[in-house]
Amino acid sequence: LEFRRVLFRSGIVGEKADGFVGFVRPTSDTALEAAVAEINAGRAELYRQAAARNGVSVAAAGAAAYEQVVAARLRPGEYYQSVDVTWRQK
Repeated sequence: LEFRRVLFRSGIVGEKADGFVGFVRPTSDTALEAAVAEINAGRAELYRQAAARNGVSVAAAGAAAYEQVVAARLRPGEYYQSVDVTWRQK
């Protein structure tokens, strides 16, 4: 959990409007790439389950999770990607 906070607070990664984590700046650090892939894999599974329960697409479940949960938890200084795919800092 603390590692995730460091990733977000450092501005390396941010929350995307599709409910997944993305790199704000390109990186060649394979450990960071693996950490983001692990986070996104866990989220993808949650979105698949939510999509099945609610009869919606996985993309819709991810976007809804961003709108209802993720966006509300963003802290000042953290990055997020708006629907127009622009990275912004809260």
